Amino acid sequence: MADPTDENANTNETRKADVAQGLVIRGGRVIDRTGEREADVAVAADGTIAAVGTDLDLGALGLEGARVLDATGCVVAPGLVDIHTHLREPGREEAETVESGSRAAALGGYTAVLAMPNTEPAIDSAAVVRQILDAGTEAGLCDVRVSGSITVGREGKALSPMGEMAALGVRVFTDDGSGVQDDRLMRRALEYASGLPGPVTLAQHCEVEALSEGGHMHEGEWSSRLGIPGIPPEAEELMVFRDIALARLTGAKVHFQHLSTAGAVELVRQAKAKGLPVTSEATPHHFTLTHAEVASYDPVFKVNPPLRGDADVAAVKAGLADGTIDAIATDHAPHTQEVKEAPFDHAPCGMLGLETALALAVTELVEPGVLTLPEVLAAMSWRPAEIAGIDDVHGRPVAAGEPAHLVVFDPAEEWTVDPARLASRSRNTPYAGRTVRGKVRHTLLCGEPTVLDGEAQR
Repeated sequence: MADPTDENANTNETRKADVAQGLVIRGGRVIDRTGEREADVAVAADGTIAAVGTDLDLGALGLEGARVLDATGCVVAPGLVDIHTHLREPGREEAETVESGSRAAALGGYTAVLAMPNTEPAIDSAAVVRQILDAGTEAGLCDVRVSGSITVGREGKALSPMGEMAALGVRVFTDDGSGVQDDRLMRRALEYASGLPGPVTLAQHCEVEALSEGGHMHEGEWSSRLGIPGIPPEAEELMVFRDIALARLTGAKVHFQHLSTAGAVELVRQAKAKGLPVTSEATPHHFTLTHAEVASYDPVFKVNPPLRGDADVAAVKAGLADGTIDAIATDHAPHTQEVKEAPFDHAPCGMLGLETALALAVTELVEPGVLTLPEVLAAMSWRPAEIAGIDDVHGRPVAAGEPAHLVVFDPAEEWTVDPARLASRSRNTPYAGRTVRGKVRHTLLCGEPTVLDGEAQR
């Protein structure tokens, strides 16, 4: 039997050779923030884009021996950026690690992810930030960025040392998994953040715990039928309202995570119309699934904020269509099988998302005509890069001299979601058995193929 170590070494050497010789992505449709066109993309050995166009002279570019990637029928775009990823490391590596999560991200077309701080310990210090950054550098298949917690231990009692973390490049702070409940503390956090270099953004998990406590799904007709305590939309909307007011008071930037209700979307729409410094995101599960899924009592459909009603799903789609919602974020939240299969009221919230997000957006937004493909890519690449403060290197135009962080995907290819074939250490996807359209073929990070022909390269 062949030694798998030798096989890995051979794969690594092939990948390094590809980078050294350069690459040419041929026959694709390039889509970026500047528009779309049919063009080949030449990638230089230094990991930057050498040229974009038709009939490229590879000899003049010094790329005579470059590997050619066939992109016929495919879209070539800036790599996707996820601003809401749970990598679970440190503390819950049995569910996910930086390595496994970044592999899932690369397979989903992502070249950068923003790790959430609700780890054990929380990412509330420079030491933990360095730990995650080092793990990403050593083992990541994408650019792993870190968000810091707003409060120490995410306990909502005292501000974390945001300045120390910002000095390490942290540009987003959030207590994700919990909203900051103390109004005065949140005001202090915004005032402090507005003076930090970066600039930085405070991202909020909008949930008033006094209203959501004891709830396990959306409060509505299905919670009444099933006898499961519900979480009212107002638990989200009241905190959105508060933080819009605080953004107006302090002038600080606020980002609203995973909007799920029609009322919250409308509040953000009005705030943007007034020119307030707010942005927002929505997840694929909040525009593809409703609370009716919980009728099975399957905890795979338990998430926070919960799956909402049909009107809320329609409002989220409308918010994406009119730009009220800036970004599509996965809220990738892996859990081991034994904890996720607990009784519904004891099971943790969360779903996988990195490998299915692009296909769900193509299937549920592009094909029905809710968004165009360029609009989906804006919401999954360059706009989230701007929110995360990494748009100097990610979500960049596909143009000569830019970093070669790229995704190549076939928007027409159909595939069926199989939990056993996902790269995550966990299997808690609500889309098992679902046929979707849109498949990543190649992903490049700094010109290095992290995914080739749908296969992770390490």
